[in-house]
Amino acid sequence: MTEVVGSHDLLLVTLDTLRHDVAAELAARGRIPHLARHLPGGRWEERHAPGSFTYASHQAIFAGFLPTPAAPGPHARLFAARFAGSETTAPGTFVYDTPDLVSGLAAAGYHTACVGGVGFFNRRGPLGSVLPGLFHEAHWTEEFGVTSPTSFEHQVACAEDVVRALPPERRLFLFVNVSALHQPNWFHLPGAGRDAGDSRATHAAALEYVDRHIGRLFAAASSRRRCFAIVCSDHGTAYGDDGYTGHRLGHPSVWTVPYAHFFLDPQHP
Repeated sequence: MTEVVGSHDLLLVTLDTLRHDVAAELAARGRIPHLARHLPGGRWEERHAPGSFTYASHQAIFAGFLPTPAAPGPHARLFAARFAGSETTAPGTFVYDTPDLVSGLAAAGYHTACVGGVGFFNRRGPLGSVLPGLFHEAHWTEEFGVTSPTSFEHQVACAEDVVRALPPERRLFLFVNVSALHQPNWFHLPGAGRDAGDSRATHAAALEYVDRHIGRLFAAASSRRRCFAIVCSDHGTAYGDDGYTGHRLGHPSVWTVPYAHFFLDPQHP
């Protein structure tokens, strides 16, 4: 990252609440072709979430603690605040002297922009203002939220506007918190109804919905220069697994998440 930061634009996408097993299954079955074409080897990397719900996990991610590889470590980190005794700061780690990655990138000359999704990004109260308050600009509307069947399309349109408005010479760190996977997601599966509620199948349908539109986001993020992208989940969620439902709990369906990072090259006509 010492060679990437300063020369590339950066994109961080959190697919809020996405389970690893569902993500891996859809990639293997060819059901998320637009995402899969960018995944190394066409597969998600299995990782462990840094938190069991959105607020905790994003606080960790913005402190440089991305989901951890699901194998014994230590594992070198891409980003880290400078502090004595860090065992995961390596020669290639981008080290910053601020409390969080967002302000660290701002100090390195990046314009930082947030396109929020779930309620922790809605800026409707003090708690919902903490995470978006880290950025130079932050956007959220009801159309981006968990109850909107077309949330991701609206988020992508907003991201495109952010990119277009920025002077070409200014580096960009764009963050998008995708709300479509989060409950309620039953409306993404044709024929599903509110009474039956959410399920693993509707969760999968929500990921397919995101996949249909994510190409536009990747194109926008790489429209000005080469872009380094991170796409991951912040935590999973349980759908009756071992009797558990939801998240903010210690079940493997919550802690095991998909992760990928890759480069996006500008697409010229």
